[in-house]
Amino acid sequence: MAAAIHINQRIRENAQNLSAALNEHMLKNFAPDARKELRLFSAGETAEMLGISTSFLRKLHFEDRVPEVHTTPGGRRHYSAADLLEIRKILESTAKVKGTYLRGRRDGDKVQVLSFLNFKGGSGKTTSAIHTAQRLALKGYRVLAVDVDPQASLTTLFGYRPEVDFLESGTLYDAIRYDDPLPLSQIIQQTYFTGIDLAPGGLILQEFEHETPQALMNNLQPAFFARMAAVLQEVEANYDVIIFDCPPQLGYLTMSALCASTGVLITVVPNMLDVASMSQFLQMSAELLDVVSNAGASMEFDFLRFLINRYEPNDGPQQQVVAFLRQLFEDEVMIGSMLKSTAISDAGLTQQTIYEVDRSQFHRNTYDRAVDSLNQVNDEIESLLQQAWSR
Repeated sequence: MAAAIHINQRIRENAQNLSAALNEHMLKNFAPDARKELRLFSAGETAEMLGISTSFLRKLHFEDRVPEVHTTPGGRRHYSAADLLEIRKILESTAKVKGTYLRGRRDGDKVQVLSFLNFKGGSGKTTSAIHTAQRLALKGYRVLAVDVDPQASLTTLFGYRPEVDFLESGTLYDAIRYDDPLPLSQIIQQTYFTGIDLAPGGLILQEFEHETPQALMNNLQPAFFARMAAVLQEVEANYDVIIFDCPPQLGYLTMSALCASTGVLITVVPNMLDVASMSQFLQMSAELLDVVSNAGASMEFDFLRFLINRYEPNDGPQQQVVAFLRQLFEDEVMIGSMLKSTAISDAGLTQQTIYEVDRSQFHRNTYDRAVDSLNQVNDEIESLLQQAWSR
């Protein structure tokens, strides 16, 4: 007779073994200090992000208008994200039209707060959120990435080990908890990626879901739906854009993030099972948001968009689903789609994004297709931000 398995013990052993293996993987990839560093960018990539030609970039160096950067023995220049920001500031100082090179907030502009969400896991929510944060940062925006998900995938992609670095403290939970909360500024981490700060997530965020029913009974203020917006007020002047990576469920954390948002991006994989799941998600969202709206929450967004994710253009059924969604939601479906790409998947093996990996590591066409699709999506999101600021 087979020995009985104590499931709690077996799960704990699996968790410990997996945690140790992930820790080893992180140390191997980001040794010696287990922290990531961002690669340098080519002159072509730099010019594209600045919105100028490579010949004009060369001219800036020839005229000593910008600082010298890392140059290979063969004479090729490579630029760090900090170099990119410095050149952007120099160009902005002499630009004929204000905001040509620094397109973030101006006096009177409200901070833009974007929620990436879906009821279903595996819809590419975290991948979309981090690529948007990075593209905006490379284009000169000041970005705060907020990991609202207890699974903390966004935090992991920034090179942290949530189960080690933020096991008991240092996460968003410390700022939104009901008992003795900390200022958000005390938990925000400066990341390796110039222009992006992070409010980390971690398993302890789940406590917010458990504590909120009791807090509602005791009428603790601010109420759960207002807590995220309340803690952001302390730091929002430091940022142009705040990006929430929400958990794949419609709980108190997600609703709190939604009530603090100015824009919503719902990621959807174009197959009928995911679309059916999204239908339920939207119905539940509307009903729950009615409740918090009646309780006094603000429900005014500048925009809501559906972002097609993991799209395979040669897949006939997927094309039909996308056409169905466009017919149904019209302009609320984004023009750009995030392609399903081996380049994005392979980059994820080393906990990197497509913007972080070097093109030489991939088949050139595969890499270029992935980058082009991401740029199209993220530049469309940027245009929505600009419209919200009436530009």
